[in-house]
Amino acid sequence: MAEAVYILSTLVSLACTVLLLRGYLRSRVRLLLWSGLCFLGLTLSNILLFTDLVILPQLDLSLWRSLATLIALIVLIHGLIWDAD
Repeated sequence: MAEAVYILSTLVSLACTVLLLRGYLRSRVRLLLWSGLCFLGLTLSNILLFTDLVILPQLDLSLWRSLATLIALIVLIHGLIWDAD
């Protein structure tokens, strides 16, 4: 059951990434770009979570998962500060 949740959360974050970046390409609103890049990092984090807990449970990828999440959030915070007019 947990595996299904990990896969669904990865697919949802990937869908958000695609929709946000597609919206950016149409409207050129930079906040959509920053949000899309953030969700790209969160998608990577979800993939690492699935890999860590399901595919390779003998390895500890928690540091890499946390790093991917941290970079994704830094990108979003940078975008929010950069576009604060």
